[in-house]
Amino acid sequence: MPRPLEALIHVDALLHNLQRARDCAPDARVWAVVKANAYGHGVERAFEGLRAADGFALLDVAEAQRLRKLDWRGPILLLEGVFEARDLEWCSRLGLWHVVHCDEQIDWLAQHKTEWPHRVFLKMNTGMNRLGFTPPAFRSAWARLSALPQVDEVSLMTHFSDADGPRGIAHQTELFLSTCADLSGERSLCNSAGTLRHAQDASVRGDWVRPGIMLYGSSPDYPEHSAAHWGLQATMTLKSHVIAIQHLKVGDTVGYGSRFVANHDVRLGVVACGYADGYPRHAPDGTPLLIDGVRVPLIGRVSMDMVTVDLSAAPQAKVGSEATLWGQGPLVDGHATLLPIDEVAQHCGTVGYELMCALSQRVPVSAV
Repeated sequence: MPRPLEALIHVDALLHNLQRARDCAPDARVWAVVKANAYGHGVERAFEGLRAADGFALLDVAEAQRLRKLDWRGPILLLEGVFEARDLEWCSRLGLWHVVHCDEQIDWLAQHKTEWPHRVFLKMNTGMNRLGFTPPAFRSAWARLSALPQVDEVSLMTHFSDADGPRGIAHQTELFLSTCADLSGERSLCNSAGTLRHAQDASVRGDWVRPGIMLYGSSPDYPEHSAAHWGLQATMTLKSHVIAIQHLKVGDTVGYGSRFVANHDVRLGVVACGYADGYPRHAPDGTPLLIDGVRVPLIGRVSMDMVTVDLSAAPQAKVGSEATLWGQGPLVDGHATLLPIDEVAQHCGTVGYELMCALSQRVPVSAV
């Protein structure tokens, strides 16, 4: 028998979250961001829930090939552009749009021989300071690209650094819009946080939005706002079973390093999931799990294949009880239960993005 651990990808939730992006950015087209293997969900599994998008945005040619094999004929955007000149051959062959963020990429385009001019997104660095041309260099880059016969159309884009926080986007938006006010080309500014919090403003919304994490049911500004606040649904559930029960007396310890010491009698459950499955090893005592839909705290250090929980709140639990590490839990008295991935991540000092992307290859995954 296989281990009772699996991840479920909820296709209907992906479709719902995509519609939420459309609701937040009326009249804009939507790039569904599927980098990092669709944030750990799997490009092929996520595709059915996201195929109503106007285009897909990702990082590398191999992921683009997978989308074309799924018979996607719409736009695909390489968010970091090409990494070397020969990648442009793949762009021509697969019909890929690509970001241009440095002079070298323009040089490669100028030397590229193609029958089909490329659609490019010219990126401005408005303060994120990762990729893109500074505002003083942006206009000359636009002029160079626009003059190339290898280029069909130049769109304009930037990326927000603080759309999810109090600093906001005004400083970047003003810089972007003033720099390219008289330049032709479609605009793209908003990531997930920008889409949810700021895209009601048409000047910010632009022509394309680029939602990523919101499509996968995680809030980009947690804990200020939960996924439920934004009307998002959990798209990944990681679940397992209780495989053993132990009874601790006062003074008994649990797991490696004896991190947890019982100060009262504890009925302890052992769950088949560990850091080799992608569950964070540094999860502290008190990190929540659901056992048969009832919230219980993790106790003791996470090991490679197991976690241990205090079953005091779930006296009905037994060997075989369902354990939800994050996502959609079982029905209890006819009501759905949920353990938000953002809450688990916060306990572990990280973000939901990382938990999704860290899911181990040994975990069976299926779309439902």
